[in-house]
Amino acid sequence: MQEKLNVIPFVSVDHMMKLVNTTGVGRFLIELAAYIEEDFLRWESFDKTPRVASHSVDGVIELMPASDGETYSFKYVNGHLKNTHFGRQTVTAFGVLADVGSGYPMLLTEMTILTALRTAAMSAIAAKYLSPTGARTMAIIGNGAQSEFQAIAFKEIVGVDKLRLYDLDSTATARCRKNLAGMGFEIKACASSQEAVEGAEIVTTVTADKQYATILTDNMVGPGIHINAVGGDCPGKTELHRDILLRSDIFVEYLPQTRIEGEIQQLDPDHTVIELWQVIAGIVPGRSGDRQITLFDSVGFAIEDFSALRYVRDRVKDTGLYEELDLLADPDDPRDLFGMILRAAKAAPVPQKIGAIR
Repeated sequence: MQEKLNVIPFVSVDHMMKLVNTTGVGRFLIELAAYIEEDFLRWESFDKTPRVASHSVDGVIELMPASDGETYSFKYVNGHLKNTHFGRQTVTAFGVLADVGSGYPMLLTEMTILTALRTAAMSAIAAKYLSPTGARTMAIIGNGAQSEFQAIAFKEIVGVDKLRLYDLDSTATARCRKNLAGMGFEIKACASSQEAVEGAEIVTTVTADKQYATILTDNMVGPGIHINAVGGDCPGKTELHRDILLRSDIFVEYLPQTRIEGEIQQLDPDHTVIELWQVIAGIVPGRSGDRQITLFDSVGFAIEDFSALRYVRDRVKDTGLYEELDLLADPDDPRDLFGMILRAAKAAPVPQKIGAIR
């Protein structure tokens, strides 16, 4: 793969779907999670920054860069809630993996599907360290595009096999239940978020509304539960009542970013919060008691995308599930870029255009 420096491997949406299906969704999530944990264990070697966001009245466009000094990655991702009214995805993404030494890209890939997979893998990694021992029942509140990925990741990595589903839109719950049929889950569709959390050891909130919301109220959260808060991921968007945060031990990906975007934007800046890499590395404990309430305040961080891009690069090498893009100019003499254009014109003359360019 990538024998010519100007030719870049490109993994399309079709390629990604084939890669996931030939690998198996469960195996894909397990292997992707291993790459993320590997990179979190070398957290301090990364150049880190909060995502660069451009907000508008219609939504947000973000760039998410990360580098370990040898390899660089970035993801372009948008968030436009009203897109669903026009038959478009709320979130879409693509990403690039590049060599730091030369600056040349090594991979260009779709990341709409890949982001859903890495988000679910990250949630399950956190739950592996933070959820109650032997947890098997999870409530998923918000049954949109992320819900099936979350369910499968928690099954493969944590051992969850009982789901309690709720969404304001009952058709979303029905779709989720249908998609997960035959995958080893016992599934109950619930009439309210209150009903969904009853008996659940893990609660995942993954709603879409871009506003301060109270998906979970304080009285709904009993001792010993683990909360996987995924939906609050931008300024002004939360899902949990502030009192829940005050009762919980809170774990985040990258604190400077989560302070801006996560549930903890509701708290004072000096409130104690733990970065998850410290738990994975064994520096601080995760779950330490049966009655402890743990909260993973997930907003998504660039190192997870870095890991996902590394995984796809390694996974597609021998599959042929990519195409080669002639993306970079590569003149015989690096100083003679214009000469390359002249030689191309002589080799394949361009027909004269009729009329002026306006």
